[in-house]
Amino acid sequence: MDLGTTNCALAYFDTGAGDAARLQHLPIPQVVHASTVEERPLLPSFLYLPGPNEQPAGSLNLPWDSSQPAARGEGRSRRERPAPLDRDSCVGEFARNFGSQAPTRLVSSAKSWLCHPGVDRRQPLLPWKAPENGRRVSPVEASTHYLRHLVDAWNHHIAKDDADHRLENQDIILTVPASFDAVARELTVEAAKAAGLDRLTLLEEPQAAFYHWLETSHERWREQVEVGDVVLVCDIGGGTTDLSLIAVSEEAGQLALTRVAVGDHILLGGDNMDLALAHHAAAEFAKNGIKLDQGQMHMLWHACRQAKETLFSDVSPSRARGAAAESAPVTVLGRGSKVIGGTIKGELSRGDVERVLIDGFFPRCPPDAEPQRQRAAGLQEIGLPYAADPAVSKHLAQFLARHKEVLEQKSAGSPLTPGPSPPQGRGVKSAKRKPKSQPTAVLFNGGVLKSGQLRGRMLEVLNDWNKGGVRELPALDLDRAVAAGAAYYGLVRRGRGIRIRGGAARSYYIGIESSLPAVPGAAPPLKALCVVPFGMEEGTEADMPKLEFGLVVGEPAVFRFLGSTQRRNDTAGLLLEEWHGEIEELAPLTTTLEAPGKEGRTVPVHLHSKVTEVGTLELWCHSRDSKERWKLEFNVRERADD
Repeated sequence: MDLGTTNCALAYFDTGAGDAARLQHLPIPQVVHASTVEERPLLPSFLYLPGPNEQPAGSLNLPWDSSQPAARGEGRSRRERPAPLDRDSCVGEFARNFGSQAPTRLVSSAKSWLCHPGVDRRQPLLPWKAPENGRRVSPVEASTHYLRHLVDAWNHHIAKDDADHRLENQDIILTVPASFDAVARELTVEAAKAAGLDRLTLLEEPQAAFYHWLETSHERWREQVEVGDVVLVCDIGGGTTDLSLIAVSEEAGQLALTRVAVGDHILLGGDNMDLALAHHAAAEFAKNGIKLDQGQMHMLWHACRQAKETLFSDVSPSRARGAAAESAPVTVLGRGSKVIGGTIKGELSRGDVERVLIDGFFPRCPPDAEPQRQRAAGLQEIGLPYAADPAVSKHLAQFLARHKEVLEQKSAGSPLTPGPSPPQGRGVKSAKRKPKSQPTAVLFNGGVLKSGQLRGRMLEVLNDWNKGGVRELPALDLDRAVAAGAAYYGLVRRGRGIRIRGGAARSYYIGIESSLPAVPGAAPPLKALCVVPFGMEEGTEADMPKLEFGLVVGEPAVFRFLGSTQRRNDTAGLLLEEWHGEIEELAPLTTTLEAPGKEGRTVPVHLHSKVTEVGTLELWCHSRDSKERWKLEFNVRERADD
């Protein structure tokens, strides 16, 4: 399941078919016009919350609203929800299209809010600019709406006559950005469980895209990469740019794959590009004396997205011009009597779109370029922390520069972290290589990069940096590749297919307050204790019995968590005094660890960390003097007695 910023998708393998199992995509019924339900390959990640009497009664209902729940399977349980008589919300195509005309009742970019540490993501925040008395939901609730729609669509289509086939009873692989930190991962799991999905595993989206490439390449993948290759996975969706590096190495005479680096969470994607086109179109309207208000700008933003998709619908940068549209219309509802027909009409030309997007978001730049950092204004509107610099190529240059050492090491064919690796099949295609500070291949993914022109420019930039040594790996169905790759990973977990080794996408630390005399006006220095090293595999644990710390129990206390995508060699138990610049603080955890009879005391403990099979993190504090232990988890805080 791909829970996307702009679209959701669901793909699956019927393992009951054995070796004959083939990848399938679930067609998703959704409201496309009032009182009209049709199937679509994608579910737009938009939630429309209509006002009173805004839509006719029953016009937002779905096919499963009137169906009877399937009988429970033997020995199985599921969450029962009474079917609504009249839906008061809508997810999908109609929500996106109609909601664009009522932006204060349209929830969008919930996934971006899900990873925003500056807000309480369980509080009703969205739509962000809803009126004070308007309906709102939390980012977690919005995500639950999208996932629940997929659950209901599956159960209606696949499990109508067999409760064992219900989605709640299947093994679910749910994708998240590689750049999601532990808090965002936990909140994603929380949303999935609220939708009834307990048998859950998380998978990074760039890895899922690479798994799809493996699945579609079949055995030919070994002919397309060799030892020393480092593949850049560049995933640009509606809301984010997600970057990962996957290295190809040799183990026991076979090719092996390891995810060796991930990028920061960059809020830069198709939404930004659509807004840039809207500003360009608004400037053209202004030349004709038409000034748009804020509501009309939102509608124009939506119209420009549709125009962009029309003009960039071709799949090849070399496609003949005559075979593609040279312009696309944009239409906005008018305000006032001077607008003939109540609408404002214009158009975007292919040349304008290419100039605004290619030169604005993918400019040529040197390999040591860095994105601009905007000087912070004294007062800012609270909202999503969008990237200040729209140049994707500069963010990519910074990412590759940060991981130059990794690129040079892996491109020289250096061995990866030792450990067991599943059999990979045929022998190794290898060659002696000189270390390189750039990737040797790129795999593109995400709806934005369906455009052959944008992929072509990105490839040009990479080859400028690497003197022509970067090749593009062929990708298919960029909108649904993540869901398809996640389904393939489900087979890999059952021993079928090629596994990418990765583990934790960043190193995690907990802040330890220094024991020093109090100084007026200065807080005690904070040390960073590594509790989860980069690459720590799912299902593994790390014990730190030789390190003892004082744990405050029985009263509110703040625990400061930190993370780093740059410090790859830190080990569990490493205590750092100087860490600023390479390690960043995550959302702090304020909680009271219950300990009857010990209120306000400091208990000596040692720490034990775990990366769960799901892909989330746990940190346990074990008492030195008793069997008590406390769990510090980003959304689950509990005390347990052994």
